[in-house]
Amino acid sequence: MSALLELDHVGKRYGHGTGERVVLHDLTLELYAGELMAIWGRRGSGRSTLLRLAAGLQAPSTGVVRFAGHDLARRDGSDLGAGIGFCQPAFRGGEDALVIERLMVGQLARGVAPKVARARTWDALARAGVRDCASCRVADLPAGESVRVSIARALALQPALLLIDEPTNGVDLLERDEILLLLRSLADEGLAVLTATGESTALSGADRALSLSDGELRGVLTPALAEVLPLPRRARA
Repeated sequence: MSALLELDHVGKRYGHGTGERVVLHDLTLELYAGELMAIWGRRGSGRSTLLRLAAGLQAPSTGVVRFAGHDLARRDGSDLGAGIGFCQPAFRGGEDALVIERLMVGQLARGVAPKVARARTWDALARAGVRDCASCRVADLPAGESVRVSIARALALQPALLLIDEPTNGVDLLERDEILLLLRSLADEGLAVLTATGESTALSGADRALSLSDGELRGVLTPALAEVLPLPRRARA
């Protein structure tokens, strides 16, 4: 079985000359349909950059990112919303809109018929466990429901790959396990799910959990090991 997402010797740097900052170094990983992978790293480790590269929102400085065998750098971001769902639990803009409106607008912008968009919206909200939030204002959502609505918004576009940054950040302790179980269930349904987190508890349920430090993948993690790992070198006093 071929990997759905491939990062092949990927690096990312910003700036030039003396101002150059290398964020990711020679990363290689593969993610398969039905797999849940978690990338754990401290703030500044490059975990969010890795997700943006995987989504095709940024191009790598070196190496290749492939989705379904295609180089994302040559697709002009067209895979986002058409095969790739990218979740950022904190909504940006449109906070006064209703949840159902936020879920439908992305579909309508991609040419989905209104009747189909509405059906997909209700289905996505149900899968994410937030059907009751449909008529809520985005700004009124507590953290846990905001995460679920963000996931539902991506699911409405029927992706094969789901990327989510900080799925449990700011979420009440009682709701964290439910969100992680939701991600696990989506992978069990056949989606490829990639998360990035700085919280060791968010590794629960993952098929693979990898450590990212100083822009380098450092191997398989368990939640207990993440708690005792040293800080990245540039974060030490």
